[in-house]
Amino acid sequence: MRIVTPANEAQREAWRAGVLPDVEQVRPGLWSIPVPIPINPLRYVLVYALELPDGVAIVDAGWNTDEAYAGLTDGLAKAGYGIGDVRAVLVTHIHPDHYGLAGRVREESGAWIGLHPADARLLRERYDDGEIGALVERERALLVRCGVPPMDADELAGASTRIRSFVSMAQPDRLIEDGEPLGLPGWGLRAHWTPGHSPGHLCFVDEGRRVLFSGDHVLAKITPIVAVHPQSGPNPLADYLDSLGRARAWDVDEVLPAHEYRFLGLADRVDDVIAHHEERLREIETVLAGADGLSCWAAAGMLTWSRPWETIPAFMRRAANNETLAHLVWLAAKGLARRVEGEPDLWYPASM
Repeated sequence: MRIVTPANEAQREAWRAGVLPDVEQVRPGLWSIPVPIPINPLRYVLVYALELPDGVAIVDAGWNTDEAYAGLTDGLAKAGYGIGDVRAVLVTHIHPDHYGLAGRVREESGAWIGLHPADARLLRERYDDGEIGALVERERALLVRCGVPPMDADELAGASTRIRSFVSMAQPDRLIEDGEPLGLPGWGLRAHWTPGHSPGHLCFVDEGRRVLFSGDHVLAKITPIVAVHPQSGPNPLADYLDSLGRARAWDVDEVLPAHEYRFLGLADRVDDVIAHHEERLREIETVLAGADGLSCWAAAGMLTWSRPWETIPAFMRRAANNETLAHLVWLAAKGLARRVEGEPDLWYPASM
């Protein structure tokens, strides 16, 4: 893959060095604020503050921890603002590092929270203490059908509940639809629905400033997890590749992602991400062709990952399994693979 051109070399060097980048004024009226993420290899989420006549709007918010809250307030202070000056929280999607602090910010400032309806529908089941048990059971059933041993499935199904405390449950005040102008004074921001990483992921484009706030949809170096899980769409990889194709046509100079660093060359980066998924699909086809029926879990263990399968922590193995399932579902939808349902489901090349 090509190495993207960073928009700020110091920010890229901070990512490489494993340290927090500086708060910076990206351009007049626009600030980048790194907010720490606890116990996570991503280390921080980049929150963007957009100056308004009476305060600021922020894109994403960070996890709901005291450390993250301090990082956000300190960053706003360097830009000349306080939490009380926040007028809007534009949430790209409902994962904790983007949505977790939104409720706390609203409590302190009265800001409105905006979210796409497809993600808003998932909030209660995902983050309400009285609802999450049903979601865990649905995840367990999915893992068993993927071929995860029952005892391991019990552990893996509830793994993500450990980050429930990093979210301040808050229903959105505004549902943001695809193509909707945000109406922020002094900004030409328009929302674009880009499902895949989450069902309601949003990107925000300002055509006048020629910038894209890409959330997790397009990142400089890594690719976001696109997985089948109880709250995903039926074919999330198809959704993701389709929304990547639409994003490729946006006429912007600079991409402002939620992680890593700002970069130039959106179309080239999109092409590389698509090529990455095409390579993975070919690898899975090869694995299926060499076996007489594989569970998703078994297939995942035979693929190339950043480290040996046996050394991948349990929570990340679950993500790897569900991401493999997304690729298998895509292949089946294209007539390139076949599923025989059971416990577990078995996958075959389409010709078998």
